[in-house]
This record gives sequence, structure tokens and C-alpha cells, in this order.
Amino acid sequence: MDTLSYKTISANKATVNKEWVIVDAEGQALGRLGSKVAKLLRGKYKPNFTPHVDCGDNVIVINANKLTLSGKKMTDRVYLSYTGYPGGQRSITPARILAKADGDERLLKRVVKGMLPKNKLGAKLLGNLYVYAGPEHKQEAQSPKNIDINLLK
Repeated sequence: MDTLSYKTISANKATVNKEWVIVDAEGQALGRLGSKVAKLLRGKYKPNFTPHVDCGDNVIVINANKLTLSGKKMTDRVYLSYTGYPGGQRSITPARILAKADGDERLLKRVVKGMLPKNKLGAKLLGNLYVYAGPEHKQEAQSPKNIDINLLK
């Protein structure tokens, strides 16, 4: 038996196959969509996934203003941040985030950021996410392909 067939192939920057995909967020639950987008950004759906390499796709999310939150999560869920000063803990609800300008994009990016690694790789992966409130986007030149997010696990 040839032992070379059992070597693990590790992806690197040169061998990664990155694609552009469009995800339609209309009628999707915020957390479920966020976890699938995070997996797409990370590259977990690809057979050559490598944990320490950016091998995920560039993801364009359209119709972010049509995301849903079930129950009373719009007012009861609280996102915390800390300014770094004593007594500087700040809290904000999804309803207050959505009330701001481009709040749809901010909310989805905040949710996806929490599902990515907390290191330099996670920050780089978040840069591969493009969120738009409406159905139009600026990445037509990359000829992205539409994917149905409901077919992903």
C-alpha cells in the first residue's frame, strides 16, 4: 500500500479557490443566517478546509433589511461592549441598532463577527463579507453566483 496517499493536504494562500457568492436574506432568521454565512466565510463547506488559512468565499448578503427575529428578541436581546474605562460597559438592543443609519448591515456584521475566530484571521474573514440592505450590490464585476442558504447545513 502506498503511504503517500494518506498525507493530509493543507491549503495555503496559493492553493485556495475563493469564489464570490450571493446570499438572499429575505425572510431568514438572523442567527441561523449568521451561522451559515460565518461557515461560508470560514470555508467549512469546502473539502480542503484548513483552520489557519482564509480559504472561505467572499459573501454578498442582499436584502438584509428583511431579516427576522423571533419572539421578543428585538427588544430583550442585549449586545454588550466595553469602552475600556471604568464604568464603560455599554449595552444596545437590536431594535436600537436597526434604528440607526445602515443598521441592517451593522446588525448582521455584529452577529457574524461573534461567530468567527477572535484573532487576526477572524478580522480578515469579516472583510470578505459585504452586506446590502436592498437587492442591489456593487460586486457585479466579480460575477458572483447565487446560492440557496436553506440547502446548507
